[in-house]
Order: sequence, then structure tokens, then C-alpha cells
Amino acid sequence: MSALENLTVGEVVAERTVHLTRESLVRYAGASGDFNPIHYRDDIAAEVGLPGVLAHGMLTMGLAVQTIIPWLGDSGRILEYGVRFTRPVVVDAGAGADVTIVAKVGAVDDGAARIDLTVSHGESTVLGKAQVRVRTA
Repeated sequence: MSALENLTVGEVVAERTVHLTRESLVRYAGASGDFNPIHYRDDIAAEVGLPGVLAHGMLTMGLAVQTIIPWLGDSGRILEYGVRFTRPVVVDAGAGADVTIVAKVGAVDDGAARIDLTVSHGESTVLGKAQVRVRTA
């Protein structure tokens, strides 16, 4: 029996903190093709009423789910993944931003489990209802 078949609700299965910099955002923009200037220009972010340059939502979402891949051992075990974007990650030009992800077993049923991801930046939760359904058998 594998460790994935013997899960307990509430068990933390993975956690990490990722440090984002403005360079991270530029690299992601190049990889994704999302060159919206709110992700790299302070003046544009301020002009549209944002608190600063924001990390791409899909970057944050991708970092969150990537946290469980080493534990899963195979990304093909992911059956479903969804989030609600609740707060942006503001990436300071000098200090950057730390995003912390904690993955906890939320539910277990026959052959699958729901993993709840808590994704935070400082005191703020940045993704709401971030849940991954994974195949355990």
C-alpha cells in the first residue's frame, strides 16, 4: 500500500515558500505571452488603481499546484484543480514577495483525495478555495 492510499484528513502533505522578484514576473511574461504592463510597470499599475506591480494570477496558481508534485510523484495523478483569486500578490521592486503554500488533505474517498492549498502572501490569503483532486490508487 502506498502512502497515497493511507491519507488522513488534516494531514499536511507538502509546504514551501517561493520568493518572487520582478525578474520572475518578466520571465513568466515571456513564457506565457502575458505582457500586461501591470505585471512589470509601477506607473501603469498605479494608473489603474493597483497597490503595485502584481504577480500573474496564473503564475501564483501554477506555483501552488507545483508544490504537491514531489509528494504525488506523478503530475498525472491530478484529476482536477481549481481556485478563486481573492487577493493579488504585490511584488515590490526591491524586496520582491514571498508566497507560502501549505497543502493539506481535505477529504479522502475511494481512490481519490481532495488536497486543500492555503496560499498566502504576508497575512493575506491570495487564492481562495484552492483545491486539487488527486488519484490515490
